[in-house]
Amino acid sequence: MVLREPGPGDEAALLALFEECEDWFVAATGLPSAPGDVQSLFYALPEGAAPQDKVVLLVEWAGSVAGVVDAVRDHPEPGAVAVGMFLLAPGARRRGLGRAVAGALLARAGGVTRVTATVPPGWEPGERFLERTGFVLEDPGPTPADGVGNRRAGPREGGVRRAVLRRDPR
Repeated sequence: MVLREPGPGDEAALLALFEECEDWFVAATGLPSAPGDVQSLFYALPEGAAPQDKVVLLVEWAGSVAGVVDAVRDHPEPGAVAVGMFLLAPGARRRGLGRAVAGALLARAGGVTRVTATVPPGWEPGERFLERTGFVLEDPGPTPADGVGNRRAGPREGGVRRAVLRRDPR
């Protein structure tokens, strides 16, 4: 497994990954992915986040792009990290890869004391993964009225379940 920043030549691989992950997109937005979702990955930010704190990493496994993680450092407060998307291709799921990626990222996180993530309510693979990784899931939130951070909500997009992982700063 390799974690790396995406480059200009990765657009086709990301489009293919998003198409493979239709189950997640339908659970999260009510619709399959569209080409604009790749662009949105790089620009979507939660409310109050700074663009320079956005991080996007590709997960390479078995010679191809098998996943993507995007996160925002120091959000929602200094010393925290907000994970926006943690997505693995269906063929890469249930093989320990997600746990390995999460472990590698947490090991590199240094003094981060809180990690937040979200999951579509009822999307069991994501809920189970977060719980097994040590996150505490909260009750589902309200359906977004107009937007999610700096992007417009999908026409069938519902609320999300927030999850929090507290870490010892040592």
